[in-house]
Amino acid sequence: MTDGVLNVVLGLVASAISAGLGWLAQTLRRRRRLGRQRAFFGLPATGEALLVVNRQASAADAKSVARDDVYALMELAALVRECGARATLTGHDEVRQGLGDKTEFCVGGPAGNKRTAAHLESWLPGVSFVGPPAEAGHPVHTLLVGSRQFRFLTSAEEPGQRAHVLLARIHLREGSRPVFVIAGQTAVSNHAAARYLASHHRELARRHGRDGAFALVLRVVNARAYGPDVVEFEADVTAAATTRPQPVAA
Repeated sequence: MTDGVLNVVLGLVASAISAGLGWLAQTLRRRRRLGRQRAFFGLPATGEALLVVNRQASAADAKSVARDDVYALMELAALVRECGARATLTGHDEVRQGLGDKTEFCVGGPAGNKRTAAHLESWLPGVSFVGPPAEAGHPVHTLLVGSRQFRFLTSAEEPGQRAHVLLARIHLREGSRPVFVIAGQTAVSNHAAARYLASHHRELARRHGRDGAFALVLRVVNARAYGPDVVEFEADVTAAATTRPQPVAA
């Protein structure tokens, strides 16, 4: 074998080894990322997640679901599938089980989701949705967390409207699966929060820990123009959300 041929063979072998090591490193990184993602969502391979479907609060039909809420559920189902788990859909008024056995994603505010109402009462007592004053001219509720108000702004008040959504991770006990609550003022805000959770889970894990509870308020800007795509962090309200209000003295 001539020196030229030998150099070519050695170059090919070196390239193959380099490519193999690169592929192995990428595979290990993907596995580590997937492992952290599964730990954060409580979704081991072949695990199961419960997706609780809300109803459209403004619709006369009790089985009606807003289009953007359907999109939110689709995004969450894709997230579950990415973890190698399977998703089960169930209506908010059909859930008759406790917490911790499987990961739960609960979509919609308390007006259209009885399961959300139960979660807020039990685990997020500082959160409520307060009806707008009669002169407000729109049926969207104000999100109240402790003493802070997050009011829905109409297009007349801000271009394209402004809506808020509560994104929370609750019921974290040793050996249990987490519950994720997505309670927005609009269906678009629910969709935005589901998308935010899917794309920012690594950041949330770093900030709150893989096993940490949190309650965040997100702001959806100009939904009429941008839909659920422009969502911004508004506030970390974990302390206020998990604190039960003191009863008012007579």
